[in-house]
Amino acid sequence: MTANQQLETSNRQPLHGRRILLGVCGSIAAYKAAALTRLLVKAGAEVQVILTEVAAAFVTPLTLGTLSKKPVLTGFLRDAAAGEWHNHVELGLWADALLIAPASANTIGQLANGLCPNLLCAVYLSARCPVFLAPAMDLDMYAHPAVTQNLARLRSFGNHVFESPAGELASGLQGPGRMLEPEDIVAELEKFFAR
Repeated sequence: MTANQQLETSNRQPLHGRRILLGVCGSIAAYKAAALTRLLVKAGAEVQVILTEVAAAFVTPLTLGTLSKKPVLTGFLRDAAAGEWHNHVELGLWADALLIAPASANTIGQLANGLCPNLLCAVYLSARCPVFLAPAMDLDMYAHPAVTQNLARLRSFGNHVFESPAGELASGLQGPGRMLEPEDIVAELEKFFAR
């Protein structure tokens, strides 16, 4: 490697050129996916968003597609009449990281138990890259033994689960359950890829 190539590599941001699959689940925190997408793109990542059906009620594909500069994937089928589909295996192989933020209790349960009701879960089961989850749900849901067990199980599979910070929740309750802020998620990914 030449001196110029070494300098260029050392000056490059850790996320520059990284391919990030961003899974967005049905949670009030889905609105933060817009800022997260913007920050990932600004850091030089190529971002492909996968939006669950419920998440589309909280944030639109148009918003996330505009920010990611890629069409948002919302289901298995691209064009049912033409028999075109989104290949979950190819997506899982394409990615340098799968980031699910927000990760709802429902999706966490599906992933922990190998269920495959949607494109995001199918991609998760096909992914060979590191997986990062940013849980987001209300206080009692986050503390429920079923969710705690599912998160422990996901960690045991080698997934990276971000801790949920305490704060005011959409319900008005105070405590853990909030999604880690987009800036903090990007910082964690940068730390991971800088190693």
